[in-house]
Amino acid sequence: MATDTATFDYIVVGAGSAGAVAASRLSEDPSASVLLIEAGGTHRHMNVRIPAAFSSQFKTKIDWDLHTEPEPNLDGRRIYHPRGKMLGGSSSMNAMIYVRGNRADYDGWAKAGATGWSYDELLPLFKRSEVNSRGAGKYHGGDGPLHVEDLRSPNPLSRMFVDAMVATGAARNDDFNGAEQEGAGLYQVTHHRGHRWTTADGYLIPASKRRNLTVLKHAHALRLRMSRQCVSGIDVEVNGQRQEYRCRREVVVSAGAFNTPQLLMLSGIGPADHLAAHDIDVVVDNPNVGAHLMDHPMYCVNFATTAKGTLAGAQSPAQLLNFVLRRRGLLTSNVGEGGAFVHTRQGDEAPAMQYLFAPGYFWKHGFTNYNEPSFAIGCSLVGPKSRGTVRLRSSDPKERVAATFNYFDAPEDMDSMVDGIERARVVATTGELGKVVGKELHPGSALQTRTELERAIRHDVEHTYHPACTARIGTERDGVVDHELRVHGVSGLRVADASVFPTIPHGNTHAPSVLAGEKVADLIRGTTGRV
Repeated sequence: MATDTATFDYIVVGAGSAGAVAASRLSEDPSASVLLIEAGGTHRHMNVRIPAAFSSQFKTKIDWDLHTEPEPNLDGRRIYHPRGKMLGGSSSMNAMIYVRGNRADYDGWAKAGATGWSYDELLPLFKRSEVNSRGAGKYHGGDGPLHVEDLRSPNPLSRMFVDAMVATGAARNDDFNGAEQEGAGLYQVTHHRGHRWTTADGYLIPASKRRNLTVLKHAHALRLRMSRQCVSGIDVEVNGQRQEYRCRREVVVSAGAFNTPQLLMLSGIGPADHLAAHDIDVVVDNPNVGAHLMDHPMYCVNFATTAKGTLAGAQSPAQLLNFVLRRRGLLTSNVGEGGAFVHTRQGDEAPAMQYLFAPGYFWKHGFTNYNEPSFAIGCSLVGPKSRGTVRLRSSDPKERVAATFNYFDAPEDMDSMVDGIERARVVATTGELGKVVGKELHPGSALQTRTELERAIRHDVEHTYHPACTARIGTERDGVVDHELRVHGVSGLRVADASVFPTIPHGNTHAPSVLAGEKVADLIRGTTGRV
């Protein structure tokens, strides 16, 4: 039974890359009251602020600490998936790379029926969200809430990587979010003066001055409340007590690609047979809820190096002092400093492979160390074909979901990953980078045939932290939400986060998730809502 009741015009569930944006934008209307519900607490932690320390957040109290079911194509391994459990969500935990995706992603969505989601229609929203250190222009904004900047102290090794990519045939590209995505260059990042910049920093902190915005932390969403196929509110657990919050107009679920379908299914929206198996009353029978799960698998090719100044020395007292006093040095690194987008398959409109270059060792999410100078070339398959599912383990809202990605279920995905590793090896031995490369640490030079590399991939591949598509835009037959992000079969409910992507974008998913928050706010403000 609820111990407290309050009523708001809008309720947003999840204060992450999209939810913080949606709540902030909706609260710009002083006549509308907005409640933002977040399961975690503050994002004000040192390992959040220091860019190079992002993996130090993993498996701590600010991490949802999720694991998949045994993956059938990865030797039955359970794959670890960190997700930010705090204000800013995974924008407070990610590697801060700002990539919007490829024009073909959005134009493809629009052609498939997602009216209003073409690249040209979305570009103004991308620009509105951004304050770019290079200034405003055709592709960039100059006065938005989200700081997007060049790295303060890019590593010389990262520049060597870019030059090596160019020498092996890639075009030089100084802006992956400009006219063309394809090519090699240094990434822009969500930093401000050497610190991480989250959606909590950009959107929530300024909005906290508004009396019509309430941010409820340490509040675990339990289920949506329904009245005659209409969402009327939500049940939340706060400090061990169940509380009910009512909604006059709309609820926006922005809990991410794992927790959004979980909340929908707990509320009776999902596959009827699956819900019945967990004794959940069916409100809307929709088998697409939790289906179509996509991600970008990534294999890191690691090399020893004779170069000086790698991230192996990032934790030295001198580097800490440089960061504290000047906001410069190794600790300002986002780790994946340089990158490239290249084609691996003929006929693809967008490059299927993204490279992420780290001037240091990266393996097993940073849980294993190599104490000598090294560098890593991450091969991220951003054009995957494989799909998986998110399902409930039980009707307990506190229990983690059962997710299976089915990585490499599509044979062409494995072919592309092997191609990516082979090219990474060539790049590592080219130009100035080739002069400082040492022993190949992973997968190891002893593995040369495609069969051997495939075996290494199945044994060690991880991912790029980009789950998506589990509540995707589509018709009632093949999707969960319509093109205005309204959930099929009920009223007063929308979804806005990476789960709504019809297909996963070619690139990092933070910027598109911010876009989803901007988009849902515009869609809601363009309607009268419910009274």
